[in-house]
Amino acid sequence: MSGGNRANGVGSAVTNDDFQPLDRKGKSTIFAYLFWMVGGFFGAHHLYLGRINHAVVWATTLGGYFGIGWFRDIWRIPTYVKDANEDPNYMEIWKIIVRQNRKPPFSTVRFIGALATGHLWGELFRCAIPEDEIYGMNLKPLLYLVPGIVASGVWTVGNIGREQGSIKLPLIIAYLMYPLLYYIGDESTWLNIVAVVVALAFDSFSKEWRLKPAKKRSVTRSLATYTLAVIIFWMLLSSYFYFNATLTDSEGEEIKVTEAVKHFFTSPIWLDLKTTLGTTWEQAKNQGFWATWRQLVDLSDPRGEINAYRVLDLSTTASESEITAKWRTLSKEHHPDKVKGDEDAKRSAQDRFMEIQQAYEILSKKKNRRQRKNRRAG
Repeated sequence: MSGGNRANGVGSAVTNDDFQPLDRKGKSTIFAYLFWMVGGFFGAHHLYLGRINHAVVWATTLGGYFGIGWFRDIWRIPTYVKDANEDPNYMEIWKIIVRQNRKPPFSTVRFIGALATGHLWGELFRCAIPEDEIYGMNLKPLLYLVPGIVASGVWTVGNIGREQGSIKLPLIIAYLMYPLLYYIGDESTWLNIVAVVVALAFDSFSKEWRLKPAKKRSVTRSLATYTLAVIIFWMLLSSYFYFNATLTDSEGEEIKVTEAVKHFFTSPIWLDLKTTLGTTWEQAKNQGFWATWRQLVDLSDPRGEINAYRVLDLSTTASESEITAKWRTLSKEHHPDKVKGDEDAKRSAQDRFMEIQQAYEILSKKKNRRQRKNRRAG
């Protein structure tokens, strides 16, 4: 029997001979954090530490279920580095835990991770299968693979680090749950149930300690495995958006995303934007990038001056006397004390009055800046 099997027997029967070192080269905590910052959402730090399963899970769940696991790794990375380097203190503590436990104790985080990964993988695969025929081919029979995808997600999480387990039982349990779909009817609800049952089955009956080191993979093989998993993930995601994804319009009707995108490129908003971008590009080629950039900054109205002229109903060439006269006229016209009516009318008048005062203040600051600039130039 292997050391892994003895660990599932009587805990005290495990001896030091059962713990076989991995003989890995030292890993740096600093480099692990650098990889975490640069590519942590895609598992770069786990890839660096040789935790291939961990890296694949992060890459296919966008950082451990949309960044949750990535954020948690802030505290976990030092432990992962000690594990990778087989730090003596870390190994002694781990040996004590193994001797005291016949099998890995229940971990809420790992269980939720296995459940979430299995469900996400299964749901993504289910949604990626085209609903309509493609070149005369009906791909819906591929849906029979969904239980296997769920089981593989649970198994992948269950084989992270110093725990392991067989995929056989999760696969059997997943496919035994398939007939339940015909009674439930709703695929999403059925998938939730399958993920929970498979995760419970793996945690209760399949998992064991990884006493013998996994067969050491070359860097090339590790990268190939990781890259293949990422490619499959993005192919499935692309298939979902291309064939099945929909959005809802203002009338509550569903429209396929591909059709919406196609029509967007013939819509007035895109054609106007395209014309504007083309004009800007030609201007940049003729006048230079920085001159065009300064004009774009001015057009974005960073000081609110263009809007201030609009509020006062003036052209941008209005003189200072015209600005002052218009401000006085509008202030008297929209003064809240002159409003006779309900609270809504008074509140609306108050808002309009404040807008006029702010517009005049902005244009007054413009006048002061111009005067200071003229004095410096003189």
